[in-house]
Amino acid sequence: MIHRIDRNCMKLIGPFSQVLTLRHLPLKGALQDEQLEVIEQGGLLVENGKIVSIGNFIHLKDNYPEAVLESIDMPMVLLPGFIDSHTHICFGGTRSRDYAMRNAGSSYLEIAKAGGGIWSSVQMTRAASEGELLLGLLARIDRHVKDGITTIEIKSGYGLDMQSELKMLRTIQLAAAQTKATLVPTCLAAHIKPKDFEGDEAAYLNWILEDLLPVIKQENLADRVDVFIEETAFSNILSKSFLNKAAALGFKTTVHADQFTAGSTLTAVDCKAVSADHLEASGVAEIQALANSETVATVLPGASLGLGMHFAPARKLLDAGCCVAIASDWNPGSAPQGDLLAQAAILGACEKLTTAEVLAGLTCRAAHALRLEDRGILNDGFKADLQAYPTNNYQEILYNQGRLKPTMVWIDGDLV
Repeated sequence: MIHRIDRNCMKLIGPFSQVLTLRHLPLKGALQDEQLEVIEQGGLLVENGKIVSIGNFIHLKDNYPEAVLESIDMPMVLLPGFIDSHTHICFGGTRSRDYAMRNAGSSYLEIAKAGGGIWSSVQMTRAASEGELLLGLLARIDRHVKDGITTIEIKSGYGLDMQSELKMLRTIQLAAAQTKATLVPTCLAAHIKPKDFEGDEAAYLNWILEDLLPVIKQENLADRVDVFIEETAFSNILSKSFLNKAAALGFKTTVHADQFTAGSTLTAVDCKAVSADHLEASGVAEIQALANSETVATVLPGASLGLGMHFAPARKLLDAGCCVAIASDWNPGSAPQGDLLAQAAILGACEKLTTAEVLAGLTCRAAHALRLEDRGILNDGFKADLQAYPTNNYQEILYNQGRLKPTMVWIDGDLV
């Protein structure tokens, strides 16, 4: 059991059976488990939300006698908090009908063309009040935090008009004030062209740039912009212009790339996007382009599980030298499960990823996908976002494929 201490002074947390720091790992390329730093009987000092020092618990206790002890009295393994760098968890309604249709033989694209898919979520999200959206969003955030996820990227993209896109982003802003988790909002108004927009895809993207993004910037609702490049969404040519113009306005950019057809990763790399996400259809050219760039390859196993399709080629991406992050894509349609750890463990088994590669993809490399370089690693000066699992062997975490959950989670050094 743990004796919780709510103080702003320096405190020593431990001892832990093992502490996995995730430090000293390269951001790009394949990893071996031998590269993981594992501190046996470790502890860490925390002050003002930051890690002061990390190492052997007895050594820290002897050298910092003034620190208040937050004692761990059972076998526990400590890791950095997970970072989910791609979600759509602000939405109204459900898409269970889509799921049933898909399992009965309809494809994702067929459902979208028939009026289901993203458009049905748009209609339900538009109909939801800000209060209803907030309640649903906070419940999903709470579930993520209990699962050890302390930083969560959240996209708009189910509004697709001025009022509803702003309603989503303002709801995310309201939620950020009611949770200790870090929320990273992203404008995904370029999800699809809404059916009620009078004009073509080029005109719609131009509306986002000229009308919507200035309001978002003025209200400080997001500093990231995403675009879905696909047959049912936007072309590479239009998206390239859109991304470059959004970047010129001061927004970081990311791309829904190569989900069903290859090629859009090349656009992401060419536009210097911070990440290219999905990648299920990526081939040799796309993988090599990512490896030669600073764009993070974010794979989304939840979408593959939800759609019943193959995973992104994570093994090939890593072997080519890419920085691979793993995110949930939690959304009401193609990825409704939302269990990031289970998804990552299953991806690791299917793609033959080492434990180090999976854990890095959920922590330090996921942090880099959001360009948040103050977390995802347990090291001096880093944000004290932590999670502890009731085991004495870190290998049990992925071995249990999501069934073993953290029983302690800290954000900024406070047990939540």
